[in-house]
Amino acid sequence: MITSEGPRLHARNGTGYVDVGRATGDERLSRLADVLESGQQALDAIRRAIADGAETVAVDEEMLGPAVPAARRVLCLGLNYREHALEGGRDVPTWPESFVRGADSLAPPFGDLVKPALSERFDYEGELGVVIGSGGRYIRAADALAAVAGYVVLNDGSAREWQRAGTQWTAGKNFDGTMPIGPELVTADEVDISDLAIETRLNGEVMQSARTSQMIVDVPSAIEYFSSFTTLRPGDVIATGTPGGVGFARTPPVWLQPGDLVEVTIEEIGTIRNRVVAEASDGAEWRWTAPVSQGASL
Repeated sequence: MITSEGPRLHARNGTGYVDVGRATGDERLSRLADVLESGQQALDAIRRAIADGAETVAVDEEMLGPAVPAARRVLCLGLNYREHALEGGRDVPTWPESFVRGADSLAPPFGDLVKPALSERFDYEGELGVVIGSGGRYIRAADALAAVAGYVVLNDGSAREWQRAGTQWTAGKNFDGTMPIGPELVTADEVDISDLAIETRLNGEVMQSARTSQMIVDVPSAIEYFSSFTTLRPGDVIATGTPGGVGFARTPPVWLQPGDLVEVTIEEIGTIRNRVVAEASDGAEWRWTAPVSQGASL
């Protein structure tokens, strides 16, 4: 939650939100990163503080910051639903497609979704996010869920012309403020994510509707895959890919415009709701041109 003291971790109980640092008497627990680093002991302390009837505070949606405010990185799966792969004219992958997002691309769950000044083909992608807890390397799928702290909803906002101009997707997936994440981190013991409904709405119209059971690479397998080549750390996020129904694949294409309202809901986890705004930047007057030998520009 964004407070006058800066971001502070709050936990929700049956009556409201509890300031974790104050309720536990341990200011280290006012930061999610420290809670995840501390592991089960910290989670148990938070649960005890909430159970003891800690004072709650009123919270407005706009006070909620990104559920993982300082993610070291977001490891992303692409083309992880059959319908999404086919609607983009691609074969269904036989090997995971992956890319990485940085922390500056994250946005609050009810804040602005920033349409980049350099993109006229800005698109939505509702997804399930997996927040790593204990982490590790070479984690087998059979053991993978033990490495998870919890789950979030996210929108992998994508600048399609930047994504598709080359063979790598990094540029189109990393504009600042294009991945809302939240609304809360639902701990792994509270939800079974194997078969949940996921839906994206644009200005009230359903654009994407699927179930997490339709993923090509399921959550345990995704953790095994990423941990095979990199050590997963507490606070890393895995974005598990989007279902069919994205804007670029429609006839005619549907591109996000300032004023649009995008909502992504995942059963038992929650809803994020974001108003699209134009980037407050001089980028509209700027143009990137590739070296002359390549003869390309955007």
